[in-house]
Amino acid sequence: MFRGVNPINLDAKGRMALPARYRESVHTHCDGRMVVTIDTEDKCLLLYPQPEWDEIQARIDALPSFNKAVRRIQRLLTGHATDLELDANGRMLLPAPLREYAQLDKKIVLLGQGNKFEIWSEELWNSTRDEYLQADEDEEIPQELQSLSL
Repeated sequence: MFRGVNPINLDAKGRMALPARYRESVHTHCDGRMVVTIDTEDKCLLLYPQPEWDEIQARIDALPSFNKAVRRIQRLLTGHATDLELDANGRMLLPAPLREYAQLDKKIVLLGQGNKFEIWSEELWNSTRDEYLQADEDEEIPQELQSLSL
């Protein structure tokens, strides 16, 4: 389970260091092999352990490619998916086209989302988070959330 908001600095080569508290888990779960791709709804990246991504890609590949919306998702998610591996220092190189898509500069945020991470530009995350916090109170709560007790 990946949880929490982690401020991180990208180095000059575009590498990010995975916070130490996640490294053992990542090495145990996927031998340091990860997959990064774009988020199709927000200007951020999605970072999955390889086994998690393999399951997602299998489900995406099984969808009917004659459907235009399915082809869009296949092209965006699978087309941008890039294999990464943690180096000996716990760093991984984020590809330049993906960094450009997500507007990543020196300061980024690694946001734990359970089975994956989201990688955001710090500035973009802060403005997006603030939008979420100021969401319209009249917005209807989805049926799936109505039975959830926090």
